[in-house]
Amino acid sequence: MSGAGGAGGAGGSRRAAVKGARRPELRLPELERFGGGELEPDGDYDGLDFRDEDFAGQDAGGARFMDCSVTGCAVDETRLHHARLLDSVLTGLRGVGTDLAEATLRDVEVVDARLGGTQLHGAVLERVVIRGGKIDYLNLRKARLRDVVFENCVLVEPDFGGAHLERVEFLDCVLKQADLTSAVLKDVDLRAATEFSIARGVDRLAGAVVSTAQLMDLAPVLAAEMGIRVED
Repeated sequence: MSGAGGAGGAGGSRRAAVKGARRPELRLPELERFGGGELEPDGDYDGLDFRDEDFAGQDAGGARFMDCSVTGCAVDETRLHHARLLDSVLTGLRGVGTDLAEATLRDVEVVDARLGGTQLHGAVLERVVIRGGKIDYLNLRKARLRDVVFENCVLVEPDFGGAHLERVEFLDCVLKQADLTSAVLKDVDLRAATEFSIARGVDRLAGAVVSTAQLMDLAPVLAAEMGIRVED
């Protein structure tokens, strides 16, 4: 289901029609290199540079990361439940089954991530940019997203079931088979998504803005949802 027609010339009308997301303004201080070892539950990590670390299977539940740079780290099944990631840049993360359930991400940039099955259900994302990379089966059920931008990335079967999305933008990204069941959308801009399809919850698109081309692509799904028979 293609939405390429929504990108051209939409800048001015997008600003007029829907409130745009506020992006994080990050100015990292001079960082200290992380000294190695395992992450700790409820740990406090401030002003650190994590580089090419293997955090697979480690437990940092409830930890706080502030003014940190995390680059090229493995996070397979890393437990970050209820963690707080603040004013930080995460680049080149890779892993499957990372547990960020009920975590808080505020003023964070996630760049070129390669993740699968990431658990962010019940999480709070505020002023977050997810740029580049690919995330498969992202679980954002009952999460709260405010001022979030997905840019030039690929999201395969993301689950927004029961989530609240406010001022969320999808720019030049692929959004495949999204689940919007029971989601609440406000000022969500889908017009610049290069590919966009919904598996479930098309009735929850109230509060979103789509392009004319995307609306035409959605017509069969909307007709089925409304019980409309279409015959030639």
